Amino acid sequence: MTVIPPVPSDPDDVALAVEAAIEAEDLAALRRLADAGSSDAEDALVELAAERGDLDELRRLAAAGNTDAADELLELEEEEE
Repeated sequence: MTVIPPVPSDPDDVALAVEAAIEAEDLAALRRLADAGSSDAEDALVELAAERGDLDELRRLAAAGNTDAADELLELEEEEE
């Protein structure tokens, strides 16, 4: 069974958790941090999803109201045409 660490409440700890998740390219951790309100984690998710061409993740973020994800999604879809 996988143990999922809790989202830290201290802003400095959140920043460290975001950095660690970015370095590890850990989408699940970034999602948890973004869902808990970290805009840095959400920005990193958009960037990582765009780099990977992960249209599903970009769609999920865009559907949740992230305009950067919507912009990246549009760019990637235009490239595929």
